[in-house]
Amino acid sequence: MKIRVGFGFDVHQLVSGRELWLGGIKFEHELGLLGHSDADVLIHAICDALLGAANMRDIGYHFPDTAGEFKNIDSKILLAETVDLIAAKGYKVGNVDVTICAERPKLKARIPEMQLVLAHLMRIDVDDVSVKATTTEKLGFTGREEGISAYATVLIEKAE
Repeated sequence: MKIRVGFGFDVHQLVSGRELWLGGIKFEHELGLLGHSDADVLIHAICDALLGAANMRDIGYHFPDTAGEFKNIDSKILLAETVDLIAAKGYKVGNVDVTICAERPKLKARIPEMQLVLAHLMRIDVDDVSVKATTTEKLGFTGREEGISAYATVLIEKAE
């Protein structure tokens, strides 16, 4: 079996008048993330990691923010399509490890829900999806609550 590792990162600005989506889950919060799609930074980081592991460029290449069909799109659709793209090259997701950096809202209580959604979309066991949340201890743009970022590491497998 051939295995490959990918890394992804995404960041979006927090603004008023937008919904906040993280890991495919809607959070009640006074601010949401600005973006062409629903701006789910966690899912975007996973998509980039999966595409990178399969040597298939990045999320902006496959789902450009200049294309009208992706305006306000649910990022869960992008993740499902990304899994299909890597599957077309013979890969399947092995496991995913992600970290969300945000001061607020507190995410800990909803991590199991995010894990379930992400596992379903990637067609893997929930035990193969690690979601962690941290702050930046009030430092930088995240600490000032100007934005949220996410990091993802993935392992993909290909039968030889």
